[in-house]
Amino acid sequence: MSIVSGYISRLMEIAPIQRQSLISFGFAIAVTAIGFLSTIVFAHILGPAVLGDYFIFLAYFSILYLIGDGGFGGAAVKRISEGREEEAFYSVFVFIRILLVVVSVLVLLLVATFYQEVMSSGIFLWLIAAMIVSVFSGCMSTAVYGKGNVGIYQISAFLNTLLKIIVQVLAVLLGFALNGLIGGFVFGLVVEGLVNLRFFSLKLARFGIHHVKNLFSFSFWIFLASSGSLVFCYADTILIGLFMDNANVGIYRTAFQLTSVSTFATIAFCTVLIPKISQWEVRGDFSAIAITISRAVTYSLILAIPSCIGGWILGERLLYFLYGASFAQGATALAILFVVQIANVFMYLGTMSLNSMNRPRDAFVATAIASVVNIILNILFIPVMGISGAAVATLIAISLNGILAFLRLSQVMTLEFEKRSIGNVILSTAVMGVLLIIISLILPLTHIALVLGTVCIGGIVYTIILLKIDRKFHDEIRDLSMKIGIPLPGWL
Repeated sequence: MSIVSGYISRLMEIAPIQRQSLISFGFAIAVTAIGFLSTIVFAHILGPAVLGDYFIFLAYFSILYLIGDGGFGGAAVKRISEGREEEAFYSVFVFIRILLVVVSVLVLLLVATFYQEVMSSGIFLWLIAAMIVSVFSGCMSTAVYGKGNVGIYQISAFLNTLLKIIVQVLAVLLGFALNGLIGGFVFGLVVEGLVNLRFFSLKLARFGIHHVKNLFSFSFWIFLASSGSLVFCYADTILIGLFMDNANVGIYRTAFQLTSVSTFATIAFCTVLIPKISQWEVRGDFSAIAITISRAVTYSLILAIPSCIGGWILGERLLYFLYGASFAQGATALAILFVVQIANVFMYLGTMSLNSMNRPRDAFVATAIASVVNIILNILFIPVMGISGAAVATLIAISLNGILAFLRLSQVMTLEFEKRSIGNVILSTAVMGVLLIIISLILPLTHIALVLGTVCIGGIVYTIILLKIDRKFHDEIRDLSMKIGIPLPGWL
């Protein structure tokens, strides 16, 4: 216990942003690893078709959740984080959130007779249950996150994922298949809400029409921007299901999930920086925002670029051994989706920064243009190129969104990417890539142990080279590791 307490004490001595980023990064690694391993289990037991049904459920739930939230969740986080009339703004959010979900569920019930596709998959009632539970979970997490309790917010999200997957695995092993997957998802929402409830500190208060107008003016643009983000997340999923079948949906989304290992750093930074950038924007400290965004881009690319090259070289073997022969046909889409994750670095950080700086309209414009392009290209490419066409459409659209977002940010502040550090990342990745090619030519990668061993060797070599040639990165990692009591080896 004293050892644990010592590590916690050291962690609390680290600067807030570094500490929260480190915690967020750790949770992101854990969540990604848990999701990765569970998908392997589901792929081997259920196959691509049932996984495709589950991914379709997630797509429809996300659409309904967006309608039920209306963008007011993001607006409430922004207003609560500003520290002015917190309880009034939160009360507006709760009232509207309940109202929107009630309307959404009623509309869903009215169209149930005509929605045979969802009904035949056995997920219609699950959609309603998930929407009702999401009201409780969303209201609790918004209050905790808006108050700046990022650690609690992250813990609740982690427990959501962990317990969701535990229930899903047990249910699938017991033979519940799709119902087990969706039931575990709903259970995770309940857990997340209960954890945040324990640290809930706001009270419902009377609010006026000016609070509603204030929140609505911000939420309107967040809702539109979120709609665009939803297009990126699920337009390809739904359109693959329409033009092809749910088995192809399962293959595509499984490949997409495998590539997500390269962006958990980006997601971690976005989670931590939203309330911080909001506070800096209120104070007019744009230099702090610019420096932080630049550094977040560099650290995100440190993982995204080598993951992409490694995925190009070993992707087909990973799909075959991890998920099964039926998933290996997604190798081409996988290679493209790894590039998508590099583009996601700029899209996520750019739109997050615009929203946090009280410029949701700018974020929406960038996302809306890219979303229209995404839908058009998916419709054109999927019938001709299959799931690889969906990947190409997504790559073009997300790249466009990232470019537009950063162009707008550059008009507000002076942004300078860390070219030297990014160049070091590219050089280290090139050396790693050559090594992986040599290994794959010498060794027949016919066993999962050989494939995973090659991945580990490549990662170790890349990390060592980067630490050796980039002193800024080396010194930051050294200082951080010393603060938490795990110093780097002397030879590094």
